[in-house]
Formats: sequence, structure tokens, C-alpha cells
Amino acid sequence: MSTYLSQVWKLLRNYVRGTRLKQMPKTTSLEAEAAVPPGKIIKELDNVKFAPDHLQDYLWFQKLQKSLEEWTIGSSLTLKPNTLLYEKSPEGNLGDRQLHEEIYDLLGNDALKPEIVEQLMQFLVASKKVRPEMLFQRLEDFYRRWYQGEFIDATPEFNLPQQKMLKLAAQNITIGLRQVDIYTGLNVLILLLELHRYAQGRDELKQQITFYPSAQPDTENFFTCQLLQIINYSDALEIGNFSTIVGEFLRGGNFRGAYLGDANLTGVNFSGADLSGAYLGDANLTGVNFSSANLSGANLGDANLSGANLIGANLSRTDLGSTNLSGANLIGANLSRANLTHADLNSTNLSNANLSHADLSSANLKNSELSRADLSNAILFGANLSDANLISVNFSHADLCRADLSGAELCHAILNGTNLSDTILFSTNLSDAILVAADLSYAKLNGAKLNDARLNGAMFLGADLSGVDLSRVSLNDADLSGVTLNDADLSGADLSDAVLFGTDLSYANLKSTNLSGSNLSGAILNGADLSHSNLSYAILSGADLSDANLAEMTWGEKQQWEGVRGLETAVNVPEALKEQLGLN
Repeated sequence: MSTYLSQVWKLLRNYVRGTRLKQMPKTTSLEAEAAVPPGKIIKELDNVKFAPDHLQDYLWFQKLQKSLEEWTIGSSLTLKPNTLLYEKSPEGNLGDRQLHEEIYDLLGNDALKPEIVEQLMQFLVASKKVRPEMLFQRLEDFYRRWYQGEFIDATPEFNLPQQKMLKLAAQNITIGLRQVDIYTGLNVLILLLELHRYAQGRDELKQQITFYPSAQPDTENFFTCQLLQIINYSDALEIGNFSTIVGEFLRGGNFRGAYLGDANLTGVNFSGADLSGAYLGDANLTGVNFSSANLSGANLGDANLSGANLIGANLSRTDLGSTNLSGANLIGANLSRANLTHADLNSTNLSNANLSHADLSSANLKNSELSRADLSNAILFGANLSDANLISVNFSHADLCRADLSGAELCHAILNGTNLSDTILFSTNLSDAILVAADLSYAKLNGAKLNDARLNGAMFLGADLSGVDLSRVSLNDADLSGVTLNDADLSGADLSDAVLFGTDLSYANLKSTNLSGSNLSGAILNGADLSHSNLSYAILSGADLSDANLAEMTWGEKQQWEGVRGLETAVNVPEALKEQLGLN
């Protein structure tokens, strides 16, 4: 005891010498204050991070711990129906009137800090006197009444926030009536959120302690707006007040079906929270932490999510139409069947994300990171994917019609059956990509790299491939009718059984190309390099081989050369072929 009294004396001596010390509550007795175990004050002060001259803060924390135990003694809810009068509670039980007074007295001064809440939760877990489920019930009952304005709307005799304000004024502490009420309600909300998060990790408590900050979803009205009204009430003091006080404690919370439209929730922590079916349209969610949160079926249309953390979040079937997601982190997020039409995903990280069957029509994905993402069956009509990283992306059966993929990295991407018609692919890297049965009709491929790509059965109707690098590509069975391939590099490519009817291959590099069984009727091959190529069983009727290089090529029967034009100016025609065609 002497150790504790010595500490008290030092603190009081410092106060007399000019050290600022807050007024001690008049209701605190010296006997109660001296109940701290000797020798522990310095250690506990350090743990809770109170300044050494803040004796009142320390004593407040000790009183709050004791009150949390007392609040779980008995569960009498003694407010008379339809009145503001309290009935006397059973002997030994803490009645509602006293409970509510103590809540305002202990929690009405200022907002709880994370380090204080952490210490309180450690105390609650370790305490053998606290009954978490009882504490939760009583705090939740207070929270419901507070939200309904029961305390601040009461007459002066029963107006607890007013009484707390006057009590502080008597101690020369100036604080407004709304501040007292808001601090109290938000602090109770914080304790309820922490109790919920603690209980959900324990099988014996998770059914008894389930907290809905915005009230339990109503199947008839669908949305609940209780939390939005609390946010707006809190922000009446200062914009962002709710986010500053409660934001860090929203993690793991249950916000299913909550209506939070237009809410200001900048920078809050919703990690691991359940927001399924919630409405967050037009909300300010800049920099919010949604990592591992459940947002399935939620509506975030026109919301601002720039810079948000959505790593591993569940956004399946979520409405993100016209949402600002620029600079957001969506690594590994589930966006399957989500609506992202007109969304701004500029410089967004979507690597390993699941976007299968998502609608990204007219979305802005410029400079975005989408490596190894799943966009199979997605709709990207008119989307901007210029300069995006699309390495190893799965675009199978996706619709990229009229999309802009200029400068994008698509090497090793999978585009089987993908609609790339009228798509801009200027300088796009498609090397080693798989485009089996893809539709590239009228695609703009100038400067694109398609070397080592698999284009089996692909369609290129009206496409411009002039000067494109198609070396070593697999184009067997592809339809290249009428395509412009002049000056293209097709060396080592597989064009067996391809349809090249009327195709312009003038001055193309077809060295060592496999053209066996292909249909080259009416094709323009003047000046093309066909050295070491395989033309066996190819249909060459009406083809123009003027000035073409035919050195060391392989050919088939005599009849395939009937109607071929320009052989008289072709160079390096094999002697055997000349003899066969009677050109000597």
C-alpha cells in the first residue's frame, strides 16, 4: 500500500508544481482508488500507455474494468413499458437506470482508443467474473435505446447526456451535449463490435453473441439503415468523425443487408466483415480495407473505392457499375459475375482475380495488373485494356469486341474461342498465346507480336496483319481469307489446311512455313520468300507467284499448279519442278 500512496503523492506534488492534471471525478472515493494491488501501478500504466501524470485516466480505466464486471450481475430490464420511469431491480442486481448512468459517466468524455480497447478485451477474456453474453445483451439493449434517441430526447430529470455534460462543466471541462451522446453511443458500439468479433471465434459463444450494427436484415424491407443514421449523426460534429472513432473496429463485423448509400467511410477497416447484400452506392470508400470481406451481392454502384484494399474479397455478383476502383488492390478477389460496366479500374491490381462471367463493358483497365486472372466468358465490349499486364490471363470465350488492347502484354494468355473482332491490338504482345478458334475478324494487329502463338481454327476475316510477327505460329485450319499479310513474318509457321483464299501475302516471309493442304486460291504471293516451305497438296489455282523465292520448297502433284500466275518471274524454282511443268 505504501508503494501506491508514494506514487499518488508524487503525482499530486507534480500537479502543485504546475504539471497539468485533469480533475478527478467527484464520485470517486479514495477507498475505491486505493483498491489497486500494490506494486502494479507502474506496470499497468505502461501497458495501457497512460502518461505518468494522468492519474485520473488510470483510475478511470480501473473503474471501467470493475463496472464491466458489475454490469453482468443480473439481467433485469426494468424500464416500464411506454414510460421513462425505471422500476426497482431485484436486490443485488444493477438496474437499467444505474447501468445507463454509469455508461454515460464512463464513456461520455472521449472516444476509446485502440490500445485501451485491446486492454479491455484482454481483461474481459481473463476475468472470471465477467459474463460476456450478459454484458453483450445489456450493452446491445443500451445501443438500441441510444440509437432511438431515448436518452438525449428525455426530460431534464432523465436526460443522462445532459446530466453528464453538466457534471463535466462543474469540473471546468467544456463539452457539448451532442458530443457526450455521440461519444457514449460510439464507444458502446465499439465494445459490441469487439465482443462480436471475439465471440465468433468461439463455438460456445457465437450463437449467443451475434451483433448487427445496422440491425438484423429485414426480409420485408431488405435494407436496414440504422448504421447510416448513426454515421450521419456522428459526422454532424465533424466530417469523418465516425470513421475516425469507429473505423478501425469494423473489421469482422456483420453488416449484411445494411443500407450505407452515400456514407462517408474513408479509410475504415472492413477486413473480414460480412457486407453481403449491403447497399453502398455512391459511398466514399477511399482507402477502405476490404481484405477477405464478403461483399457478394452488394451494390457499390458509383462508389469511390480508389486505393481500397480488396485482397481476397468476395465480390461475386456485386454491382460495381461506374465505380471508381483506380489504384485499388484486388489480388485474388472473387469478382465472378460482377457488374463492372463503365468502372474505372485504371492502374488496379487484379492479378489472380476471378472475373469469370463478369461484365466489364466499357470499363477502364488501362495500365492495370491482370496477370493470371480468370476472365473466361467475361464481357469486355469496348473496354480499355491498353498497356495492361495480361500475362497468362484466361480470356477463353470472353467477348473483347471493339476493346482496346494496344500495347498490352498477353504472352502465354489463353484466348480460346475469344471474340476479338474489331479489337485494337496495335503493338500488343501475343507471343506464345493460345487463340484456338478465336475470332480476329477486322482486328487491328499492326505491330502486334504473335510469334509462337497457337491460332488453330482462328478467324481473321478482314484483319490487317501486314508486317506482323507471326513466326512459328500455329494457324492450321485457320480462316485467313482476304486478310492482308504483306511483309508479315510467317517463317516456321504452321498453315496446314488453312484457308488463304485471296489473301495478300506479297513480300511475306514464308521460309520453312508449312502450307500443305492449304487453300491459296487467288492468293497474292509476289515477292514472297517460300524457300524451304511445304506446298504439297496446296490449292494454288489463280495464285500469283511473281518474283517469289521458291528455293528448296516441297511441292505436290502437277495439277495443283494449273492456273498459277507469275512462275516465269519466280526465282530459284527447283529444276525438278521446272521439268514437271515444262518450263525449261
